[in-house]
Formats: sequence, structure tokens, C-alpha cells
Amino acid sequence: MDFETSKSLGGIGAILVIVGALGGIGIPYAGLASLIGLILVLVALKGMADYYQESGIFNNALYGLIATIVGVVVFAGVMVTVVFSMLSSAGIDLTNPLSIQEYLMNLTLENLATLLVGTFAAIVVLFIFLVISAVFFRKSLNSLSAKSGEKMFGWAGLLWLIGAVLSIVAIGLILIFISWILIAVSFFSIKKAAVPATPTSSNLAST
Repeated sequence: MDFETSKSLGGIGAILVIVGALGGIGIPYAGLASLIGLILVLVALKGMADYYQESGIFNNALYGLIATIVGVVVFAGVMVTVVFSMLSSAGIDLTNPLSIQEYLMNLTLENLATLLVGTFAAIVVLFIFLVISAVFFRKSLNSLSAKSGEKMFGWAGLLWLIGAVLSIVAIGLILIFISWILIAVSFFSIKKAAVPATPTSSNLAST
């Protein structure tokens, strides 16, 4: 894949991720757009890694994605385990949605505390994996920034990391959103490395 294709895919992919992030305000298929955008960005980073002969550009991004997926899976697993454990210990028929709904609507303080502790533990695990993911993505963007000379990639990586650390509050999510805007601008702004001029026969003769 050539440089211009990677550049275009990266920019378009980042825009799709941004659109996906706006799904909360009623944009149809926003989640799908975000997923497609993330895939396009990874493909673009692979192309840039090949172009600049720097495997870390793609590998670190891939590790970041894996960390995110693991974090989400563990989060979901912990939450499901906590809920099913509560229901089972209370003798609730898991095949009866009405009994489950009735139980959840009449939680005791003890059961509610168990649910809150489990939820907190799941959130902490997810938070840790998101920060680890952000560290890898920042390494990827820093490598691309160093190789391409487009400093905005570096700023995007820094904002992403700070946003991940602050993701426990709304400001963190806003910073991550801004980082994706910078990534989109960076891809469209990146310039192909100039090829050194080949000495002509006349130039060689004059020397």
C-alpha cells in the first residue's frame, strides 16, 4: 500500500471514529462507523510502518487495541459474574426474566453493596487496561511523529494518554475525543518524505 493511500485511509478512519463518538446524540450506525474507522486507522498505521520501515508504528497500536479488547471483555466478565452470583445465591430462577426483574427492583442494602463493590472492581480493571492501551497508542503515534515530522501526532498521543488517565471523569473522554480530531488532521497534513535529487551526468562533469 502506497503512502497516499495510507494517508487517506488514516484520515477517513479517524473521522469515522469521531462520528462514532457522536453516537450519543442520535447519529444512526455511529457504533459501526467507529469500528470501521478504527480498522481503517490500523490499516493506515500498517502502511505507514512499512513506508517508514518502523514496525513500532503498527505493533504498538495493535497492542493498544488488544489491551482495550481484553479490558472490555474482563469488565463484562466481572459484571456478569457478580450479577449471576447474586441471583444464584438468592435462589432466583435465571430462566425467568420476571423473577430477575423483581429481585433487582427490591435489592437489599447488603445485595446492593455487593453489586456496587463488583461494579467498582470491574471499572478499576477496565480503567487500568485503558491506560495501558493509551500508553501503547501514544508510543505508536510518537514513532509516526518522529518518522514523518508531523508533530501533531505526538500531541494527539499525549492527549490520548492524559484523557485515559482522566477517563474516570468527563474531561478525560473529551480529551480523547480531541486527540482523534488531531489524528485526523495529522493524517491529512502529513507530507511524503522528499526524495534526494539524483546527480545528473552534467553535474558530475562540472565537479
